[in-house]
Amino acid sequence: MATLEKRGDFWRAKVRRTGFPTQSRTFDNKALAERWAREIENEMDRGDFVDRTEAEKNTLAAVLKRYQKEISPTKKGADSEDYRIDSILKSRVCNTKMSALSSAQLAAYRDERLEAVSPSTVNRELNVISHAIEIARREWGIYMPENPVRLVRRPKAPRARDRRFVKDEEKRLLAECRTKSRNSYLLPVVQLAIETGMRQSEIVGLERSRIDTKKRYLVLPDTKNGEQRTVPLSPQAIRVIKALPASINGRLFPGLTTEAVKRAFKRACKRAKIEDFHFHDLRHEATSRLFELGLDIMEVASITGHKTLQMLKRYTHFRATELAKKLS
Repeated sequence: MATLEKRGDFWRAKVRRTGFPTQSRTFDNKALAERWAREIENEMDRGDFVDRTEAEKNTLAAVLKRYQKEISPTKKGADSEDYRIDSILKSRVCNTKMSALSSAQLAAYRDERLEAVSPSTVNRELNVISHAIEIARREWGIYMPENPVRLVRRPKAPRARDRRFVKDEEKRLLAECRTKSRNSYLLPVVQLAIETGMRQSEIVGLERSRIDTKKRYLVLPDTKNGEQRTVPLSPQAIRVIKALPASINGRLFPGLTTEAVKRAFKRACKRAKIEDFHFHDLRHEATSRLFELGLDIMEVASITGHKTLQMLKRYTHFRATELAKKLS
């Protein structure tokens, strides 16, 4: 049976029925409270009642924070996702209750973010929100008839980047990393990226026990695609590794995070006056150099970890002058 009571300027409706959890909600006026109570009772009568208590209680911010605490740490890109969620939490949409969250609100969030960041960044943020909502719906008892993110039109991703070093950019970048960076690990991290083509997260997480400088290779036990990968080491890569001090916890770069590398790298590029260059472009550079050294597709794929030729092509951009030499 439904009961209504006035509390200050608001009306609170409460529905109690044997075999169902008690439902309550506050409204601006009595008519809205009565209408809601009748709808809940009708659902109970028809047998299609769903408990919306958790959806009424929790905001998107609460869901994202729980996701950040319980789910994100289990992922390989935990550091990056943690930073991404912190950024999302600054948005007004996070104050919305899960019961009221709509695709229109998330579309507005998308448009607002597109004014500040790239389409790729917005898509990654929407992916996080979508997965958090799915976990909340399936495992945390937060009822939502559908995931509103799935109804939001995604911004078109930009074309694959083909940025490589030009002229003396590499020399200028390494000089800035060597002499002016406050992060003492930035130079060796950048050098290893150029020499090996490893991803930023793979370099940051390197363990000394996985490196064999005598046999000139290292092992990545758990890569982005879920498989182990063996990476050969050039003489320069070995010199970089040997020059690093021993660490207590076995990490090659103890205490270093991917976010710290991103920020330090961005500052170094700015000081070196290198425009539109991302850390991941070092992977493009390294992959292309492997082809230019004469390695075939399978050899390069075994080093970089690309699973398909299509993916490998996205990271491979030959210099026209090198191709011209082959033509002649």
